Amino acid sequence: MFTYIDAGVRERLISQGKLFRISQDGERVAPDKAPMSGHTISILGPIPLPLNQCGQRSDVAWFACVRNTDLDKVNELADELRAQNGQQSFATLVSSMAVNSVLLIGDPEKWREPLVRVHSSCLTGDVFGSERCECGPQLQSAIQRIEADEQGGMLIYMSGHEGRGIGLWAKAATYLLQDSGEDTYQANRTLGLPDDCRDFSDAGSLLRYFAGDKPIRLMTNNPKKVEDLEAMGLNGITRVKHVTGIADSNKRYLAAKKGWGHQLDDSDID
Repeated sequence: MFTYIDAGVRERLISQGKLFRISQDGERVAPDKAPMSGHTISILGPIPLPLNQCGQRSDVAWFACVRNTDLDKVNELADELRAQNGQQSFATLVSSMAVNSVLLIGDPEKWREPLVRVHSSCLTGDVFGSERCECGPQLQSAIQRIEADEQGGMLIYMSGHEGRGIGLWAKAATYLLQDSGEDTYQANRTLGLPDDCRDFSDAGSLLRYFAGDKPIRLMTNNPKKVEDLEAMGLNGITRVKHVTGIADSNKRYLAAKKGWGHQLDDSDID
């Protein structure tokens, strides 16, 4: 099954082409056909999504994307809750399901080398507007840059990447450790956690599906992100510098990222 929503709605969405599935290699597969290898991703969309970020308006097409392994677990729990008349618990059963998002901006038919941002979720920066990082301004600037680009492109928003993959609770603990003098990577190690445990494999699958074999311009200062995507077989990635949101409150954080390998200059931080 694709989803825990009503089966009749599911079939209607499939017939409309609004609910479909792709393989790990980015190939579209039949709704109920098991893959030969790897996992599959279910995708809902396109969904028209008018955006207004700080007065900057954009019209994008939103696709919600989730691994079928996650969805299968939720389906089983949903069936049990229905049998127990426990619908009030539905909100908690999906809390561990990572739903990634794809925002298509412009006309994909015009893509030759689309502008792309693979953005890791950051509640404190993206939603609260925290200046302990530059994530919120990076997200807003990426959408604006893609919309202004002649070809357009896409933004992939990676759920479950909070704190470079350690989660919001652990990230809160690292902030307290940083306030005691540690940098962002030292704080992870103090907790016994990796410097960066993000998984970009789903982003690779989505890029293969939406961009095909086209080369892409990837907005990132992190060469590891490029290396991870290239290791998945994506070729023709040109890194585009993406510096914005610098503030006195995040200069030490950015200096730590520069020391870890992010391609930032002293002039970028100052």
